[in-house]
Amino acid sequence: MTLMFIIGTVVCAASTLICWVMTALRRHPADSSIISLAAVELFLVVYGIYAAVRQLGFDASIAGEAWEFWGYVFTALLLPAGVFVWAMIDKTRWSNLVMSFVGLVVFVMVYRMEVIWWGNATAPCAC
Repeated sequence: MTLMFIIGTVVCAASTLICWVMTALRRHPADSSIISLAAVELFLVVYGIYAAVRQLGFDASIAGEAWEFWGYVFTALLLPAGVFVWAMIDKTRWSNLVMSFVGLVVFVMVYRMEVIWWGNATAPCAC
């Protein structure tokens, strides 16, 4: 596992947990849920920059298809923004729950990106 994967796992898990708690406590989109969504987006921006530098630096080439990897990156970047817009339109308790799924989906996508990059998700730490 890479350090970025571990950081992504922590950010996504924290976002999901925060959104679940806010679903139970709030009747409208909670600020903490929105901030956790922003944290996931920030992680993805940093992950994309890290991946670009890693690819351009020639220290580690992508084992899978580059178009597939970057497709995952760009799709993952759109998820938090799209769900944020949806949460601002649907100002109910359930928007917190929908925001929680971003953390889960992005975790799966980051895992898949690691598989595409290294050929498996258990590559040695490239810290």
